[in-house]
Amino acid sequence: MSIIEAQAPLHEAHRDNHTHRDVNGGWLRPAVFGAMDGLVSNLALMTGVAGGAVSSQTIVITGLAGLAAGAFSMAAGEYTSVASQRELVQAELDVERRQLRKHPVDEMEELAALYVSRGVEPALAREVAMQLSKDPEQALEIHAREELGIDPDDLPSPTVAAVSSFGSFALGALLPLLPYLLGATALWPAVLLALLGLFGCGALVARVTARGWWFSGLRQLLLGGAAAAVTYGLGMAFGAAL
Repeated sequence: MSIIEAQAPLHEAHRDNHTHRDVNGGWLRPAVFGAMDGLVSNLALMTGVAGGAVSSQTIVITGLAGLAAGAFSMAAGEYTSVASQRELVQAELDVERRQLRKHPVDEMEELAALYVSRGVEPALAREVAMQLSKDPEQALEIHAREELGIDPDDLPSPTVAAVSSFGSFALGALLPLLPYLLGATALWPAVLLALLGLFGCGALVARVTARGWWFSGLRQLLLGGAAAAVTYGLGMAFGAAL
């Protein structure tokens, strides 16, 4: 009795704190990728043009064009990609739904065999499979989880992915532009703000992925800084050649 009582508070604490992040909502990947891509690509684009010794107005126009083109491209690409993935999943669900309707006994036996392979006693596995197969929609959901590894009720949304990509890319791409829009005429404030934004985005992502914030932030800063440095050098070389 004392052992049970001692373990009960631990069990309750584990149950109360045992929560998980949403990893299937379809928003995290496009939002993170969009913000990073917006920051890095527009910073690199602007520094490349600035390396050619052009006017501040030209850099601003380049940055605005990069923001608009990149945001719409990201949104269209994410929408098409997620929509195609969703249509593929729906097609596979239709196949499974037809199999459940035409061969219910075979599908039940298949489910029972799956539970047996995971260590459930054959009689119990068959009883569980029979109970779960009584409701066609429940049976479809279980077969989809077990055979396809998907949740039919939690498929990613193409609209969510597209909006997340558009907004995050535009926000990221806006950071290098802000100093120029506020009156700056030199490149270094834009680079500084963009690098700080890269570090901040990396640190923020670490809060979601449970990775070290300093490592994630520094990694994004170094990658973005390297891209900006390379394109600036290319801009200087092409500018001198022209």
